[in-house]
Amino acid sequence: MNYSIFDFLKLLASVCLFLYGMKVMSEGLQKVAGDRLRNILGAMTKNRFTGVLTGIIITALIQSSSASTVMVVSFVNAGLMSLAQSMAVIFGANVGTTVTTWIISAFSFEVNISDYSLILLAFAVPMLFMKKSTYKSLGEFLIGFCFLFMGLDFISLYVPNLEQNPEMLHFLTEYTSMGFGSVLIFFGIGLVLTMIAQSSAATFAITLIMCSQGWISFELGCAIILGGNIGTTITPILASLSGNVAAKRTAMGHLLFNVLGSIIVLCVFHPFVEMVGEITYACQGTNPLDISKAREMAMADTNLLTSKGTLTALAQGSVAFGLAMFPTVFNALNLLIMIWFTKQYVKAVCWLVPTHNKEDEEDFSLKFIGRGILSASELNITQAQKEIALYGERVKRMLEMAQKLLHTDPKSDDYTEIYSRLEKYEDISDSMEIEIGNYLNHVAEGRLSPEGKMRIAGMLRVISEIESIADGCLNVGKTLIRMTRNDVSLDDSIMHEVDRMYSLVDDAMNNMLTILKEMETPEDSRIIAAYNKEREINNLRNQLRDTNISNINNKDYDYQEGIFFMDLISEAEKIGDYMLNVVEGVKHQFKADAV
Repeated sequence: MNYSIFDFLKLLASVCLFLYGMKVMSEGLQKVAGDRLRNILGAMTKNRFTGVLTGIIITALIQSSSASTVMVVSFVNAGLMSLAQSMAVIFGANVGTTVTTWIISAFSFEVNISDYSLILLAFAVPMLFMKKSTYKSLGEFLIGFCFLFMGLDFISLYVPNLEQNPEMLHFLTEYTSMGFGSVLIFFGIGLVLTMIAQSSAATFAITLIMCSQGWISFELGCAIILGGNIGTTITPILASLSGNVAAKRTAMGHLLFNVLGSIIVLCVFHPFVEMVGEITYACQGTNPLDISKAREMAMADTNLLTSKGTLTALAQGSVAFGLAMFPTVFNALNLLIMIWFTKQYVKAVCWLVPTHNKEDEEDFSLKFIGRGILSASELNITQAQKEIALYGERVKRMLEMAQKLLHTDPKSDDYTEIYSRLEKYEDISDSMEIEIGNYLNHVAEGRLSPEGKMRIAGMLRVISEIESIADGCLNVGKTLIRMTRNDVSLDDSIMHEVDRMYSLVDDAMNNMLTILKEMETPEDSRIIAAYNKEREINNLRNQLRDTNISNINNKDYDYQEGIFFMDLISEAEKIGDYMLNVVEGVKHQFKADAV
């Protein structure tokens, strides 16, 4: 045997180069159109047909059904898309992913694109050093494109030759003549291979090489691709593990769609493959199934097989076309059937992934983001935005608790319970700031456009200010505890002024939360209202401070009461400042005219 371990390492490196090329090409396109992809996917909620079209287009653009379905899982997790809407996009993604197979098929034998890769790299690499981010991202896409086909060429070069190394690959031939059993075995090989590589395109490329080398028949190549159709669902499943129930249901929907379709095709496998062969014959003039028949009959068909039994260029082209046609027909038919049963499909998914008991809202947990859903950095920004809005909602509860403490008897059990909850929420706030901050930093390590980096900077500022609001709410509680220990109570007239101040703060909080929910497109009127409300809070603070000094001098209440009164007012004013800082963080980093 003349196939060494060094040759195997070269083959492994070739596969890695192919996968890296896919990754760079996909990320380059996502970086070019990151904001557009977010807007398209987020807005595509009208009906199932537009959802299908979106799935097809997005997947065709980014050249990865795994990436697009992970995006969908993320959007459902972030509440931007319902489960029913996500199913339509996933249905379309399965059709869109066949574009990749057609690209590989078209260039693999008809044109040896790798011959031109170095020339293309000569144009692509200088683009990385251009000032405009779009050119840089386009350069990354072209580099990924070159690496993809260089890897494919190297795979073909370093795969062991069956004639020269029969003992090494003999085990393959042992499983190729077992009838339908062989189909199931190679179906399983495709499933496992795709799960490991997490790329159906890689499985297709390897299958194409195996068929062109004559290791396996066209039928068994189709079986591998069919198995890979299920294996590709592993990526969104892994992404959904750290998501909410809706995200898990979306991933399950993707799995169920592919499993049901694959099982149906397995039941009619040979007739289905024959149909694909006939379609290939109608388009190419050659039926890839004739290659297997010619080989079985030991016929040296000069159109299909050389005198050595290897495939001619015509036969290789026919096999490549047929292998690309197989998933196209399969996914198209699967889509045409399933699209009419979307509602029933959603019910089945909800039954398979039931809703668990409602989690205690006071237990720390991130709802919209998780490390498992990191796929495309530009698109992860949306999840972080939703989590920040939720963070603001939790801190608002702290403000409500602080206001409730103002009117609760310090000697009652309710007072102690509310203060304990306030402390617990402050701990939750600290944890959320750290987790969201770590997530944003992790996203920032990915491939981001300049706009994306600015948004990350803005969100980091926002979460820091929200945490300061939480600290301020706890400080209100601490001030009330000190009042109780010093046996100080405020009369009704003073409490009326305190309520006036906290009413303004409450209004500012509600306005801030609305802005956080519309972070990418905040209304100018909301931002102006935030400045006006902060000005009202400052004016009232100044007015009450002057009045307080006058009242102390007039002996309306003692000095100690005045100190605690102003502590409560000053803390409220600080909370108002933090809220305005949040709004400014959104204004400067997210408004289109400010970016």
